[in-house]
Amino acid sequence: MDDVNRKYKDSVFTLLFNDKERLLELYNAINGTNFTDKDGIEINTLQNALFMGRVNDISFILDNVLVVLIEHQSTINPNMPLRLLLYIARIYEKIIDNKQLYSTRKMNIPRPVFIVLYTGKEDFPASKVLRLSDLFKEIGWYDKIALEVEVTVYNINKGINPEIEARSPTLSGYAELVNNARGNEAAGLDRNKAVKLAVDFCIEHGILAGFLKEHGSEVENMLLTEWNWDDALQVRWEEGWEKGIEKGIEKGIEKGVEKERNWIMSLLAQGKSADELKRIIESGPPL
Repeated sequence: MDDVNRKYKDSVFTLLFNDKERLLELYNAINGTNFTDKDGIEINTLQNALFMGRVNDISFILDNVLVVLIEHQSTINPNMPLRLLLYIARIYEKIIDNKQLYSTRKMNIPRPVFIVLYTGKEDFPASKVLRLSDLFKEIGWYDKIALEVEVTVYNINKGINPEIEARSPTLSGYAELVNNARGNEAAGLDRNKAVKLAVDFCIEHGILAGFLKEHGSEVENMLLTEWNWDDALQVRWEEGWEKGIEKGIEKGIEKGVEKERNWIMSLLAQGKSADELKRIIESGPPL
C-alpha cells in the first residue's frame, strides 16, 4: 500500500477501539450486556476493504456466536446496509472453511450484528434502523424480500444517548473530544488549532488522557484527515462529480476513478484547507 493510502487506513475511532477491553466495554454499552471475558473477543477487522479511501472500522467475533461489525460515520450514509453486506461476505470468507460449503452437513456460523456510530453535525435521532430492502428498486408486481440486512445507527454526539455514554467512558471521552474540537472550530479557530486545543483539553481534564498522551499527534493528524476528507467528498457531490464517476464505471474506466481518488487523497495528505480543497477540486483533476 502506498504512503498516501496508508494515511487513510486507520481513524481515531479504529485506533481507540482496536483494544479488546475497550471494545468489550463499547459492545456492552450499546447492547446493555455484561460480557466480562475479553479473551472471548477475536478482532478480525478487514485490513484491505477500501471504500472511497476508507476501510472497515472494526469487526470482531464474540464468544464464537456473534460476528459484530461497527462503523463510525460523521455523515449519514443510507447505503450502509449494502456496504456492510459486502463486508460481512468478506469476513465470512475469512472465518469459515470454504470446503464446508459443499458439505451435506448444515453449517453453524456466527450471527451478524451491524452497528453504525454517528458523530456528524446534522440532526439525527438517538437511534435508527437502516434496511437493505429500502434500497431495492420498486417493482409493482414483485414485493418479495429475499435478502435483508438491518443496521442500527446510534447518534453518539454528546448528550444524545446518555445511557450509552454512562456505560462506556471511552465512547463518552471520544464524543467529548470530537465535540470540543468542533466547538473550537465553530468559535472561529483554525481547524488545526481547534483539534490541538481539544486534545490538550481532554488530557488536562483526564478524558482519554492515557490514550491521548500516547497517540496525541497521531490523533490530531487523523482527525484533520478525516474531516478534510469529508469536506472533499461533500464538494464532489455538490459539483456533481459522482455522476461522472458512475458514467466512468459503466464504461469500465476503473483506473480513472482510482486515479481521481488518489489525487484527492494526495491533496489531503498535503494538509490543504477546506477552502483550498474546494478551489482545487472545482478546477478538476490533472490530466
